[in-house]
Amino acid sequence: MHRRQTTHTAERPAPGPVRTRTPGPAPRPAPPEPRPVAGAGYRRSRFWTAYDAVAKLLDHRFGWDRLPTPLGLAVLVGIRNRLRKHNLYDAGRLPAVDPPRPVPDPAGHEVRRTPDGSYNDVGHPAMGMAGTRFGRNIPFDHAYAEPPERIMTPNPRVVSRRLMTRTQFQPATTLNVLAAAWLQFMIRDWFSHGKSPSEDPWVIPLEPGDDWPDPPLTIPRIPPDPTRPPGYDGPATSLNTLTHWWDLSLIYGTSAEEQRSLRTGRGGRIRPRPHGTRAMAGPDADPSREPGFWLGLVMLHGLFVREHNAICERLQAEYPGWGDDELFERARLINAALVAKIHTVEWTPAIISHPTAVVGLRANWWGLASERVNRAVGRISRSETISGIPGSATSHFGVPYSLTEEFTAVYRMHPLIPDDYSLRSLSDDATIMRTTLRKLSGSGALTVASAIPAADLLYSFGTEHPGAIVLHNFPRMLQEFVRPDGRVMDLAATDLLRCRELGVPRYNEFRRLLHLRPARDFGDLADDPALTAELREVYDGRIEDVDLITGMFAEKRPRGFAFSDTAFRVFVLMASRRLNSDRFFTADYAEHVYTAAGLDWIARSTMASVILRHHPQLRPALHRVANAFTPWQRARPAA
Repeated sequence: MHRRQTTHTAERPAPGPVRTRTPGPAPRPAPPEPRPVAGAGYRRSRFWTAYDAVAKLLDHRFGWDRLPTPLGLAVLVGIRNRLRKHNLYDAGRLPAVDPPRPVPDPAGHEVRRTPDGSYNDVGHPAMGMAGTRFGRNIPFDHAYAEPPERIMTPNPRVVSRRLMTRTQFQPATTLNVLAAAWLQFMIRDWFSHGKSPSEDPWVIPLEPGDDWPDPPLTIPRIPPDPTRPPGYDGPATSLNTLTHWWDLSLIYGTSAEEQRSLRTGRGGRIRPRPHGTRAMAGPDADPSREPGFWLGLVMLHGLFVREHNAICERLQAEYPGWGDDELFERARLINAALVAKIHTVEWTPAIISHPTAVVGLRANWWGLASERVNRAVGRISRSETISGIPGSATSHFGVPYSLTEEFTAVYRMHPLIPDDYSLRSLSDDATIMRTTLRKLSGSGALTVASAIPAADLLYSFGTEHPGAIVLHNFPRMLQEFVRPDGRVMDLAATDLLRCRELGVPRYNEFRRLLHLRPARDFGDLADDPALTAELREVYDGRIEDVDLITGMFAEKRPRGFAFSDTAFRVFVLMASRRLNSDRFFTADYAEHVYTAAGLDWIARSTMASVILRHHPQLRPALHRVANAFTPWQRARPAA
């Protein structure tokens, strides 16, 4: 029987004292806090209060990453406790006009995901559904959009040109380009702010000598929140046009109409879309005409469409009496959970390969008792720490679930994308085509995907490196990105401006709010004296002006990390939260929902096994490759 979910609530702490910051505005008054939802507090006993204080002390004194693994894991537990207690805010509880409402209780939601994400929590059916607000990881009094006189300080185009421009490709040698493609595959499933209005864009002044090809440089504003009351001068709010859940909506869509259009009507199967991935603008739009469409999306979308259909075949063999709808819905659940597992125990450990982080990330799924124990005997404890989050109790930690603006901000990792590509044959490593990101984007992606076999494309991406997420490594072609409508954009400048207009704090204030020490000077950011001098010049000596993205790209990072420890703090909080809050990963991660065959499919599958299931000819390239997001074996050239 389906178990009704409850939410667990902690009283939010009052905002702390305002620290002196020079320059920059002081935090604005927070709007009145509504009464919290019913429920108990999260780990606020004397024991946990003392535990978290000691963890913070050890983290600040030594750094979690420099401690022995068992102690480092214990410190990470304390870090996550503190973030769960102090860094979850529900923007949906701010004043709103006509927020989206779910349809009346749909039949069968107990064992299926609704297209729009409603009824995941049956007691709060609108939670996480498409069209609801992004939450926050910072107090509301720090979440105001920057005022116009500050939003251009320093000029985002100047920051882009002087600090972001890729002068020489810096590779991330422990990863392959498939890892970069996967990230965008996930992002297009998780969040979208929607289509920006064409009128009244930001106009960015150009400094002398700027060779911008299409003056003036303009950046569209973030789409307005239509639920924001007229004249309301509160914290920045915006809507996620996608569902907030990890439900593979990139493949399955967010409406019943979209789902009907992609289904074959036989055996639960879905058909490949004629233009690749689903259109973010609606079921009738052409995704190749949308910004961000490229070959990596086409490849991974096609792979997991095939995976869905393979799951349907397995279920049909196990349950021959099931009809088309039942097979489709169960296969969707299994496919989405498999993607979440791959991201949790393969992609993320590949990109942050510190031993302590790897153990912790795998424990999110399997628990510290290990994968072997979990698969052999199931859960041995109710604790998520011992036996993993899947199958544990659902918890929102006192705040209704949503993805957050800060989570979106730390995922702005465009340097992963190379500018230049060598597409090669898996049989002998011979070059099929040398090309560029520009030619692999838009309709060009479909041209290449039609001309070159998918196995060769996967091999090419699996054997080349992405870019390192550092300064001076932003893709050149994304600094002069030609949108399908012909408009030219600088995406590095856009990333900076988005954080400023969405009220995401700058680097030092962001660190304070995540309980980290701020940088005292520019030397704290970068080891390289030349880079330190560049940062100081661009930011006119004002360390408090350094943008979040700039600081994260410059930051000294833990061993094995492809991104910053600052970004990692948001991951520590949100990576587990989006599992903990989703009943299909917690209380309803069970045989009566997924079936025994489905749970077995998820447990036994990896990214490599998914690839080999549909492209077995890639077996030599993946031989002895422990993680499919790390470099594959190169084929021997023909004699």
